Amino acid sequence: MSHTPLDLSHIAVRDKAEILAQALPYIRKFHGKTMVIKYGGNAMTDPALQAAFAEDVVLLKLVGINPIVVHGGGPQIDEALARIGKKGTFIQGMRVTDAETMGVVEWVLAGEVQQDIVGLINHAGGKAVGLTGRDGGLVRARKMKLLDKDDPTKEYDVGQVGEIDSIDPAVVKALQDDAFIPVISPIGFGEHNESYNINADLVASKLAEVLKAEKLLMLTNISGVLDKQGQLLTDLTSRRIDELVADGTISGGMLPKLAGAIDAAKCGVNAVHIIDDRVPHVLLLEILTDQAFGTMIRAR
Repeated sequence: MSHTPLDLSHIAVRDKAEILAQALPYIRKFHGKTMVIKYGGNAMTDPALQAAFAEDVVLLKLVGINPIVVHGGGPQIDEALARIGKKGTFIQGMRVTDAETMGVVEWVLAGEVQQDIVGLINHAGGKAVGLTGRDGGLVRARKMKLLDKDDPTKEYDVGQVGEIDSIDPAVVKALQDDAFIPVISPIGFGEHNESYNINADLVASKLAEVLKAEKLLMLTNISGVLDKQGQLLTDLTSRRIDELVADGTISGGMLPKLAGAIDAAKCGVNAVHIIDDRVPHVLLLEILTDQAFGTMIRAR
């Protein structure tokens, strides 16, 4: 797949120099630091945004920052299930994953989706390597116990959906140190070698914790966390998030995303950013400028 490089011909030379000069303090500050990027939403399906994402990741690596990509693929899994005549079932937002569905999840995430991302990054001049949680014993998992949100004595069986037992980041560190960009599918393995489908937000959050990443950046197809008036909240602490959950401002799919983000912030990740993946080159804008393109979460 070819794409047109970012056209900067309309920007005056002096302005280009100013842009680069403004990025320099951030490049210096984050040189050698690890950034975990959860890749999903529109940025995974829109060709122009895909190309911009890949360029951003490569540029970060070239200036000495260590990006790690963790990807989702819910819509792609739904499409693949539809092709074999199987309809996805969800309980409290969790995909019920029987053995047949798990097989589809593995070939879609670890095959189709992951290899697309690896190809995009390599085409943009990087050296990406695809991993699943099995590679190097990266993500050990167990079957998730899903309790009813209203009646905690009631438990649902959602099949091969996993919770993370532990993460061994040795393979990721080895790749990073060798100039590669790891691209990770959120599939873990259990004690009997069974596969588990794990929420990609949780894998990204836990990996950022274990690696003590400088930042966890979660690309999502909204502008960030909004207040009840629809205004963007650019800076949140875990305490403020608790208040927003209690009064119903934050609900639905944002809850698991924020739970992982808060855990990561509390466990040593300096900042978690939930950013709008519909903005071209949003990674560079968020990391290398002082402009906010989403919500930043800190432990306190």
